[in-house]
Amino acid sequence: MNVTGRAMSGAAPVLELENVSLELGERTILRDTSLRVNQGEFIGVLGPNGAGKTTLMRAVLGLVPAAGGTIRVLGEPVMRGNPSIGYMPQTRSALAGRRVRGRDFVAMAADGHRWGLPHADAKTRADVERVLELVGGRALAARPLSELSGGERQRLLLAQCLLGNPKLLLLDEPLISLDPHHQKSVVELVRNVQQELGIAVLFSAHELNPLLHALDRVLYLGSGVAALGTVDEVITRPVLSRLYGSPIDVMRVNGRIFVMSGDVEVEKHDHEHEDDHHHHGGESGHAHSHGHAHGHAKGHAKTHHHPSHDGHTNDV
Repeated sequence: MNVTGRAMSGAAPVLELENVSLELGERTILRDTSLRVNQGEFIGVLGPNGAGKTTLMRAVLGLVPAAGGTIRVLGEPVMRGNPSIGYMPQTRSALAGRRVRGRDFVAMAADGHRWGLPHADAKTRADVERVLELVGGRALAARPLSELSGGERQRLLLAQCLLGNPKLLLLDEPLISLDPHHQKSVVELVRNVQQELGIAVLFSAHELNPLLHALDRVLYLGSGVAALGTVDEVITRPVLSRLYGSPIDVMRVNGRIFVMSGDVEVEKHDHEHEDDHHHHGGESGHAHSHGHAHGHAKGHAKTHHHPSHDGHTNDV
């Protein structure tokens, strides 16, 4: 049974899953899961390869129907093209050779626009300038994507997601292929923007450590269930062993956390591509398929969640 408290100050949760089941092919991604994400929360989404981080985001976007239960965004059932959601798919290498300028690249995501700023109206131009300012991207506006670093391109992808003032950002593995320095700067940038705007972020990653200083709570997926809570509540031997379906040790060393199966660090071992990715042809392709699509989050059938702002979940 799922017990969920009231969202902060009576506001509708940004994201709510009620007895949700999600399936991908023959696999159960989530089974009878309920959870709430509140306004203004930074949620790290983690879990082993194929646990369904991408599928969850796509379900929140209305791109993958739930097999059971209800997913709501700001109190309303999910729908495709919800302007309240900004979405960053797993997009990387396709951008590297592009000659398009940063400002035009951001503008491509506005209202399904594909032609850049010369054809954009004044309102769109103003919104593009607003989001460039938000992500500290003014210096990138006139430069072609092909001359930008991976971290700089991520800045522009984030700007695309922010067009139109969404209340929920779904960022699918934005740290893949970035070096540690750029990973740190992307996490800090997302956290700063998220706090400045007071919006919620679901940020999926293969490894917890880059997110440790930014996240409010962690949503860990695995074995058809999920745990949502603080790092201390979720990143524990009993909870992760159940999610992985095998004995897991958690080691804390010098402010870092290592999730180990025997002598193998599972988050590192699990790297690069999630199984989900291959089931959704081209999912790594379209940054400007537009920021305002839907993504989704996963919860746990036995999660008692009392949504104060810094969130509290006891995983049973």
